Amino acid sequence: MAAANAAYYASRDPLGAAGDFITAPEISQMFGELIGLWIADLALRADAPDFAYVELGPGRGTLAADALRAMAQARIAPPIHFVETSPVLREKQREAVPQAHWHDTIDNLPDDRPLIIVANEFFDALPIRQYERTGRGWRERMVGRACFALGDAECANEIPAQLADAPFGSIVERCPVGDAIMAELAERLARQGGAFLVVDYGYEGPATGDTLQAMTAHGYADPLQAPGTRDLTAHVDFAMLAATGRARGLRPSPCVTQGAFLTALGIDARVASLARSNPARMEDLRTDRDRLVMPEQMGRLFKVLALRHAVWPEPAGFA
Repeated sequence: MAAANAAYYASRDPLGAAGDFITAPEISQMFGELIGLWIADLALRADAPDFAYVELGPGRGTLAADALRAMAQARIAPPIHFVETSPVLREKQREAVPQAHWHDTIDNLPDDRPLIIVANEFFDALPIRQYERTGRGWRERMVGRACFALGDAECANEIPAQLADAPFGSIVERCPVGDAIMAELAERLARQGGAFLVVDYGYEGPATGDTLQAMTAHGYADPLQAPGTRDLTAHVDFAMLAATGRARGLRPSPCVTQGAFLTALGIDARVASLARSNPARMEDLRTDRDRLVMPEQMGRLFKVLALRHAVWPEPAGFA
């Protein structure tokens, strides 16, 4: 999965109608603007105007561009740091946010100031491991010749205690790369101050289920076919991310749905404001709003989690 996604993202811009999928920032400017206002509000209440904005996997840079425009209304203009390995997407980001600094990894992000980190649809693309309960115990699910196969080693120590006795055939997923990234960034935030906002599709575990999927041309495909030409993703365990951050001194807010989060931040007021400026766009704005917040669209499946330094205030949107 890691090798396939590295090849996939390095060779194309996968976003938009001509690509394989679309993300919330590409649906509407309102998404990035509300996150920008969320950041500005939090930084002002934390009395931390010298923070750095960090985005993991920033796509085309659309979210950051919209967020920065909103932050500017509060006279906040932080330095911008993107963690991105795709040369194709870096070019798109350079067009949208030319003042950004780029990093291949999280290792050399600024260490002299608080960080406010945004990860929108980042963790879902990280490689997962799968474990299946069999009559011989828990075994890792591996890739054979265009099919899945089970390894021989016992893997019970990888399974959360609550799921150890799951029915035979149950699958448990773990994302060690995601856990490691969260752990390292949580330690940074605990030292430097700041907050981490995660938006992705997922669940609050522990839970069983096979969520590995491939996307191509806005439809589902076989994840074992044509590796490197399709986007491979898996649902994110938000409870695991929260636990990893909490164990390193951060304070997680309750996980909420994207619909509840954007509604709490005032997306309906933003629709009305934009419509007053351009009444002809009212129907399009309502359609975009519904796509972001309605339960049957992105509103329920996508979750939002915020983690913050122990002395930083509770962020907006989680009451």
